[in-house]
Amino acid sequence: MQQNNKRTIKEIWVEALQEPKTRSKILLASVVTIFILSGMPFFFGYIEKRNGVVLNDWLLARIPSYNVSIIIFALIWGMGGLIVSRALYNPNIYIRYAWTLFFVNLTRMATILLFALNPPHGMVYLIDPISGIFYGNKVITKDLFYSGHTSTMVLVFLCLEKRRDKIISFIATISVMVLLLIQHIHYTIDVLAAPVFVYIIFLITNRFLKLQNPPKSVGNNA
Repeated sequence: MQQNNKRTIKEIWVEALQEPKTRSKILLASVVTIFILSGMPFFFGYIEKRNGVVLNDWLLARIPSYNVSIIIFALIWGMGGLIVSRALYNPNIYIRYAWTLFFVNLTRMATILLFALNPPHGMVYLIDPISGIFYGNKVITKDLFYSGHTSTMVLVFLCLEKRRDKIISFIATISVMVLLLIQHIHYTIDVLAAPVFVYIIFLITNRFLKLQNPPKSVGNNA
């Protein structure tokens, strides 16, 4: 990473795009990302019309619901800004993130279709004017199992390389998981299952990508 920081963003990406295998992974990642994002409004519009079951969640029943949307958004988009800034200087971070996110979204769609759930009791609407574009600018309450917000945060943590970044991301991820429960946006199982799904998908995706310089371990980063 130190070597990359001495070069401009343009130089880094020009070099990456000159390598045929890397170029194909970048371009295909961009295509599949656009494809799945363009289909999300239709998918969520469909699942919102379904009637599902309400789970008996022992933990949520003991937590009063509060609107903590501002904090949730600040953490999610703050980590989004961090991963973008790191990816600008390391195209492999973009490749890992985009491809893993694609498969995460596919599995989320499958599990959401398989498990029809109605939102928890006491849910306070979480409306994000930015990500709402991908939901068709509608309030979506039934994209529950497994949690997309938690998945995004966990994926950012896995893709980051620097030790300090990972520590910050880990704290932010745990905070978002807790805040989602406080606002009763998700059931406990939705939030707890997300890291398991994302980690498995991340490992499989990295094996599939076969990138030349895999992420360094947390202990080896400054």
